[in-house]
Amino acid sequence: MAGERILVAEDDGALRQVIVEYLRAEGFVALEAGDGAAALRLWEQRQPDLLVLDWMLPGRSGLEVAREVRARAGTPVILLTARNEEPDVLVGLEAGADDYIAKPVSLRQLVARIRAVLRRGRAGSAAPEILSAGELRIDLGGHAVQRSGRPVPLTATEFKLLVVLARSRGRVFSRLQLMDAAIGDYYEGYERTIDSHVSHLRHKLGADNLIETVHGVGYRLAQRE
Repeated sequence: MAGERILVAEDDGALRQVIVEYLRAEGFVALEAGDGAAALRLWEQRQPDLLVLDWMLPGRSGLEVAREVRARAGTPVILLTARNEEPDVLVGLEAGADDYIAKPVSLRQLVARIRAVLRRGRAGSAAPEILSAGELRIDLGGHAVQRSGRPVPLTATEFKLLVVLARSRGRVFSRLQLMDAAIGDYYEGYERTIDSHVSHLRHKLGADNLIETVHGVGYRLAQRE
């Protein structure tokens, strides 16, 4: 993944510089911003492959930037946050973040998460294949989803989850199976966030009953549509 462009938006200049230098040493092209407005400008101008956003950016928060990016494109987002209680984490994921890292930041963990999120995006677009499931049309090559002809913007994680469910329509997946199939890399506490990803996916697809909950087991894509 050498040469991938990573935008780091962090208002702590010393921490930002440490992260940027570490990413460059790992072979990434690191861009940097100190506030939310600057992050959005750089995102528009340079089209980075992934954003690392501090939740508490001045001006426009990292959460607001994540929502803006997800509303307009599929650029993956990782949130850096000191707010690591479960409700806060779920708010971040529902805003469109693909992953989160609690402060203080482990640089090795950050790079591992960046590579994992980039791999998920690549895995979803590797083969020129179209999946159909009722009104859904999933273009793996174009990393695009339509429902009844309407584009549905998804995060990399949401897209991969939908692909896993659509490829085995009617099969029930446990949360652990979805983590393994759609995310691949296990991180402590991630299992509980599968529910948030599924909830967000249902909302975006505009059909709460399309992804069914099998109580005590997990989730499946409904057969009836």
